[in-house]
Amino acid sequence: MPEKRQSIRRILIVLIIVAAAAMGFKFYFLRGPFLYAGTLEATKVDLSARLSSAIRAVNVQEGAHVAENQELVLLSCEDIKIAATLANEDYRRVVRLFREGSASQAMLDQATNRKEDADVRVNWCSVRSPIQGTVLNRYHEPGEWVNPGTKLLTLANIRDIWAYIYVPQPEVSRLQVGMKLKGYLPELNNREFDGKIVKINEEAEFTPKNVQTRAERTRLVFGVKVSFLESNAEEILKPGMTIEVKLPQDQ
Repeated sequence: MPEKRQSIRRILIVLIIVAAAAMGFKFYFLRGPFLYAGTLEATKVDLSARLSSAIRAVNVQEGAHVAENQELVLLSCEDIKIAATLANEDYRRVVRLFREGSASQAMLDQATNRKEDADVRVNWCSVRSPIQGTVLNRYHEPGEWVNPGTKLLTLANIRDIWAYIYVPQPEVSRLQVGMKLKGYLPELNNREFDGKIVKINEEAEFTPKNVQTRAERTRLVFGVKVSFLESNAEEILKPGMTIEVKLPQDQ
C-alpha cells in the first residue's frame, strides 16, 4: 500500500512538472507580440455663437451626420436684420447720390463699410458646419438666449480617428513618421485595422496614469500618434474605444 501511494505521488509530481514545462514553453516561445494599448480620439470642432441672439432653430440631433457648409443652427437676429436692411438702403441711396455728384468718395466708402459689416453679421445668424462629420454634443435648444462665444454644438470627423501609444526609448528609436502599423480591436475578436504613424513626440514623459501597473507608470516613454483614417470608412472605430497596436518588427 505505501508503495502504491508513492507511485501515485511520483506520477502526480511528474504531471505537475510536465504541466509547468508546457506552460513555460508556451509563455517563452508561443506567446504573441506585445501590444501597445491606446484610447481612440477624434479631432473635435466646437461651434459657438458670434452674436447675442435667441436661437430660432437647431436642425440636428446628437449622432447626426452633417455635410460641410450645412446649416446647423439658426439664430433669430431681429435687431441685426433690421440694421442690415437700413444699411443696405443707405448704401443704395449714397450710391445714387455719388453718381449724381452729390456725395463724396468718403461718404460712399463709409456706406459700403456699414453695408458689408451688416451683411457679415446677418451671415453669422446661420451657423454652418465647417467639416463633414458627426454631431457629438448639442448644448442649447430653440428659444434660449446665447451670447458671443456660447458653445452651440461639438462636431467631429469620426473617420479621421487616432490614438496615442506610449513606447519606451529603445523601441521608439526605430519608428518613423509615415510608418505603417497594425491595430486590433478587442471587442470585435481582434479585428485588424491599418494605421499610420503621423507624429512622434519630441520629449519623453512618464507613462500616463491610466496605465495599469505602477512599474509601467515609472518608465520614460515617447507618445506616438497613430492615425486610422484610411481604415475607418465604415466608422467602426469611435472615440473612447481602446485599440491595441503592434509595432512593425512584431509583424
